[in-house]
Amino acid sequence: TLDLTCRRAPCFAKFSEMEEMVNMEAEINEVQPLLLSVTIGSTLQFYFIGKKCEILQDMNRHLETILKEKRDLRKRMIKHRCQESLPIEATYHKCVVQLLTEAVTFIEKLESHLQSLRSIPQIPHMMNNMDTTLSKTEVLMIELEELTEQILKWEELQKEVYSN
Repeated sequence: TLDLTCRRAPCFAKFSEMEEMVNMEAEINEVQPLLLSVTIGSTLQFYFIGKKCEILQDMNRHLETILKEKRDLRKRMIKHRCQESLPIEATYHKCVVQLLTEAVTFIEKLESHLQSLRSIPQIPHMMNNMDTTLSKTEVLMIELEELTEQILKWEELQKEVYSN
């Protein structure tokens, strides 16, 4: 009979509803940081994927221009140059031939000229070496002259000894 008479009071019904709402808010608060981290992670991932796509597109455009330039260069290299050059009058043919020979000789001697230019800063050192070498040579010449005189004197002495 007690169970039959026991009805839920309206105040307790409100209390249970409030308890359910608090539990639902707690669940939402637990799930919300996970959702936030997932959305931030996916947003950052999309951002970096977008940046990588832009970089790849730039590289692709750059490579396409290089390929186009390469094709153009190949075409130009295959094409005969005489079609693009300016015609030279017959009176100037001799001058052009002379100019070409001088250009070839200049190019052949270019390396030696460049080497000469590179050696300019070393000239003072080379001059000092030449001065020391010259002084050593002079000393050797003096010693050689002295030896020559001694040999001649010895030869004269030997002649005198043999003649006596």
